[in-house]
Amino acid sequence: MSWGTELWDQFDNLEKHTQWGIEVLEKYIKFVKERAEIEINYAKQLRNLSKKYQTKKNSKEEEESKYTSCKAFQTTLNEMNDYAGQHEVVSENMTSMIMAELTRFVQELKQERKSNFHEGRKAQQHMETCWKQLESSKRRFERDCKEAERAQQYFERMDADINVTKADVEKARQQAQIRHQMADDSKGDYSSVLQKFNHEQQEHYHTHIPSIFQKLQDMEEKRIVRLGDSLKTYADIDRQVVPIIGKCLDGITKSADSINGKQDSQTVIESFKSGFEPPGDVDFEDFTQSIKRTVSDTSLTNSRADGKSELKISGKSRGKLWPFIKKNKLSLKLGATPEDFSNLPPEQRRKKLQQKVDELNKDIQKEIDQRDALTKMKDVYMKNPQMGDPASVAQRLIEISNNIEKLRVEVQKFEGWLAEVEGRLPARNDNSRRQSALYETQNATTPVSNCAQDRESSPDGSYTEDQSQETEVKVTPTEFDDDFDDEEPLPTIGTCKALYPFDGENEGTISVAEGEVLSVIEEDKGDGWTRIRRNEEEEGYVPTSYIEVYLDKNTKGAKTYI
Repeated sequence: MSWGTELWDQFDNLEKHTQWGIEVLEKYIKFVKERAEIEINYAKQLRNLSKKYQTKKNSKEEEESKYTSCKAFQTTLNEMNDYAGQHEVVSENMTSMIMAELTRFVQELKQERKSNFHEGRKAQQHMETCWKQLESSKRRFERDCKEAERAQQYFERMDADINVTKADVEKARQQAQIRHQMADDSKGDYSSVLQKFNHEQQEHYHTHIPSIFQKLQDMEEKRIVRLGDSLKTYADIDRQVVPIIGKCLDGITKSADSINGKQDSQTVIESFKSGFEPPGDVDFEDFTQSIKRTVSDTSLTNSRADGKSELKISGKSRGKLWPFIKKNKLSLKLGATPEDFSNLPPEQRRKKLQQKVDELNKDIQKEIDQRDALTKMKDVYMKNPQMGDPASVAQRLIEISNNIEKLRVEVQKFEGWLAEVEGRLPARNDNSRRQSALYETQNATTPVSNCAQDRESSPDGSYTEDQSQETEVKVTPTEFDDDFDDEEPLPTIGTCKALYPFDGENEGTISVAEGEVLSVIEEDKGDGWTRIRRNEEEEGYVPTSYIEVYLDKNTKGAKTYI
């Protein structure tokens, strides 16, 4: 089927149809353009999202990245970054392979369509001109025939009239002959024009128009085929990235499978293990041996007087060891982390020192490799002076040798600290270790630079390091003994009356009798105990619920002295 034969009279409709076809193609190009913009925006958002949650260097997150779950999450972010890259590929391919190609194709179609319809309009105008010529020749022939008929009738009337002269009849006859001749000429001209018109019309409807319409048909079919090919390309562009996207998703699945809870638990141990041992049992201290058995149990006053000196001597140490007393802390503002990492627990210190030794050894190896390369270069220069001056390398070799020596000194220093820490890490069950583990204190004779080797964790197992690089050194009560001996007694902040008797058998406590009035030197801090004093000599703790406290107004609300 051909448009030239089937649609020979549908020139205007074909013009509209081909214009619509180009508009459809332009609409599809616009669709692809918007899809490409969506893909590139989506890729940009995915990249920004991945970058937002990426581990920042030199941050706490980088320290946390050693866990398998965090590694899996980072792998997922990297895969999503690659996933975003595939959407960028889709956008780029759609822009170059569909939009750009179809845009050029549409311009070609418009130009071809314009040329074909211009040729068709030209053919139509030629046929209209031929038709006008035919009509003009026809009307002229018709007019001449009518004029010849009238002239013939006039001649016949003149010839039949006896009153008309022979000259008038002759004149009418000649006039009729002239009109007949003109009619014959018009007839011949009309016949010629008609024959020509029929030929042109035959050529127009059977040759020119079919040829033009065939070109339009070919153009339209080419447009349709090209649109179909573009749709296939559209699908292929997506299909090409599917395997890579699948690999990205497989990578995420693989990273999820790599998560190991046991391994992360072990990493937690390695990260926070202090190297200390749990405190042992507290030894029983028997104070009954010094009690005078001859004194009556009812003689409370005498028993207190006899035990006054003992309580005065031991009261300080009991007060310091009593668990309800605030821990004594000495905060030293060091300003920066010590070079030997003495602010860390033994195990963490050992890891940091080992890490430092490994880094220094790597630096030494780099310097050695560079020295070997320069040595070879120097040998080449000595054998071939034209290639370079050996003296230019000698100075650099000296600098590298000095650097290696400095690094080795540093390694020896850190290895010494490391050996010291590793020598102290085995089990230590002495009383001072147990005491420091329980009350977050350390041996007073240990130098500050190596304090972390004997530092213990708090009773809850935690070890606190100031985030602003301020090291808090825990000091044993023995370090404060001299200070406590010289310091003034705690001021009285009120009085109390014993509501019930309390025997005070535990260390740091004091016995009271029902109704006894004593001085309050430290009120309850929320642990259920109040510190009291008797006769300016004996002091200790009693349960707050056993007494009725009367605080002085001028001292109430003041800071409690510890």
